[in-house]
Amino acid sequence: MLLTADYLRHLSCKTTWEEFCDGVTREIYRHYPEDILDTLSSHPENRMTASAIVYSHYRNEIWMIGDCQGLINGKLLENGKPDEKRIAKKRINLIRQGLSPDQARSAIVPDLIQAMKEGQNKTYAVIDGFPIYKEGIILIPCPQSADTEIVLASDGYPFLRPTLQESEQRLAVQLEDDPQNIKTFFATKGLKQGNQSFDDRAYIRFRP
Repeated sequence: MLLTADYLRHLSCKTTWEEFCDGVTREIYRHYPEDILDTLSSHPENRMTASAIVYSHYRNEIWMIGDCQGLINGKLLENGKPDEKRIAKKRINLIRQGLSPDQARSAIVPDLIQAMKEGQNKTYAVIDGFPIYKEGIILIPCPQSADTEIVLASDGYPFLRPTLQESEQRLAVQLEDDPQNIKTFFATKGLKQGNQSFDDRAYIRFRP
């Protein structure tokens, strides 16, 4: 994530999404030790991995790479991993059958690893230092209007709303009423003791 963020800071405003994908891939790749490259090529679960949702003001478009989300004038944009819901349902069923959340999470780890081996940059896009599956990137042109409002966010907000306050309030209700994400929102993990939430959170709202 830090390497991707730093790479974005130094981009030309005229950069295309293809140039960004190729460039950030090279940037991540060069940070891997040479003696593990062969292993990483066949074991994507061991790679450094990040998602990104990028707004290009120059091109007036949004690039969604990996499991991120956003809003354009209140309309939800999503780009979740294909196997996420299936694996989440398996975890939920295990908890309902009597396993603890930790036990259920451990039980689905092989499924998560297998999904990465079969899908990462093969059927879905992710930034990991290896060629990005470009067919899995979502490109969204933005309305050219003075009152257009855009929200870009990570998937740590289960119910994304037009303001940070509303999104945080909905998250707080979720963490209070369904902290393991097995009722009103399904996920492959829940709230762990000592954490403030079940996943990372990033949120920005602006007018282009």
